[in-house]
Amino acid sequence: MPRKTKNRNAQGSGTIRQRKDGKWEARYTLGRDTGTGKQIQKSVYGKTQSEVLKKLKQIQVSIDNGSYSEPTSITVAGWMDIWLKEYLGAVKPFTVRSYSDHTKNHIKPCLGAVHLQKLTAPAVQKFYNEKLNSGLSPKTIKNLHGVLHSALKQAVLIGYLKSNPTEVCKLPRVEKKEIAVMSEDEMASLLDDIKGHKFENLYFVTLFTGMRQGEVIGLTWDCVDFKNGVILINKQLQKEKKVGGRYGLVSLKNDTFRKITPARAVMEVLVKQRKLQNEQHLKCGTIWNNKDNLVFTNELGEHLAHFTVWKHFKKIVRKLGIGHIRFHDMRHSYAVISLQSGDDVKTVQENLGHHTAAFTLDVYGGVTERMKEQSAKRMDNFINSLVV
Repeated sequence: MPRKTKNRNAQGSGTIRQRKDGKWEARYTLGRDTGTGKQIQKSVYGKTQSEVLKKLKQIQVSIDNGSYSEPTSITVAGWMDIWLKEYLGAVKPFTVRSYSDHTKNHIKPCLGAVHLQKLTAPAVQKFYNEKLNSGLSPKTIKNLHGVLHSALKQAVLIGYLKSNPTEVCKLPRVEKKEIAVMSEDEMASLLDDIKGHKFENLYFVTLFTGMRQGEVIGLTWDCVDFKNGVILINKQLQKEKKVGGRYGLVSLKNDTFRKITPARAVMEVLVKQRKLQNEQHLKCGTIWNNKDNLVFTNELGEHLAHFTVWKHFKKIVRKLGIGHIRFHDMRHSYAVISLQSGDDVKTVQENLGHHTAAFTLDVYGGVTERMKEQSAKRMDNFINSLVV
């Protein structure tokens, strides 16, 4: 006859019995189902009574101290699929695509077959190290870590894991690249060269507001307040990251809108842009297609493509002999101009839409250091004037 110990009916308690096939089974209680009121019972198995008893005691201890996680047979690959499908509802499509690509190309091939609850920190660390040695950049490793860390964090929250193994992994150091900014002479040359260009107004507004490319080509007229001289930046034009991907207006990078008060010259250029667009509208008549009320469009009122705007900009800077300057470097140039002109870091941070002033300082630390040196020289001149 199979032997059996008595179930005390308390949470974590259990019974042990020998099955007909000779194996031993321990059943334990996890409380009651809130819907049906019935007991929730689970089982562990072993070859001997002592083995099963040891497992049962470990489970009872973990239930008592709150570290218990329900056994699951899901693999890392299986969990990543669930996480990508069910837990990214508030994430932008472009970001979802990036997460999916990292999972498909790197995480699944290396860690996908591992049982989720058997994934260890050393295994994850080895994964990062091998990817780095294979030629991936430290920044890409950091991005892979971000995806895996977020997925496993959710697994901890729902009880699939006791702890997140990525928490204790060491990431390779990401070397911060020196930002490229335009000198005053280069800015003057750029402004002179774009006169009459079809994107003259767009490039001018970008250079003197620090807007990101998606923000400036996604700017709509209802966000331009000519009366108060204010621009509301609350969305961006983004393309789906796939072949034939469609363009659409989406929320900002940090999901927070911002208001900027640009120089009067910027607002004057926007007045010119509105006049130009009205002329184009009249010329096109019924085929005009600016359904989103965009500030910057092509001659038919349609949205501009990121590549088109970038291609024309690169052609201009190459002709000027500053081909290393990217479209995004106009944003950096604006930030440096602002800081060197005396704007405080908090103002620059808010104008750029950075999450914190600390991040702004981190990006433009070199500029602020030069400003300190200039400040010291001015103080020396002042002291010398007093002494003399």
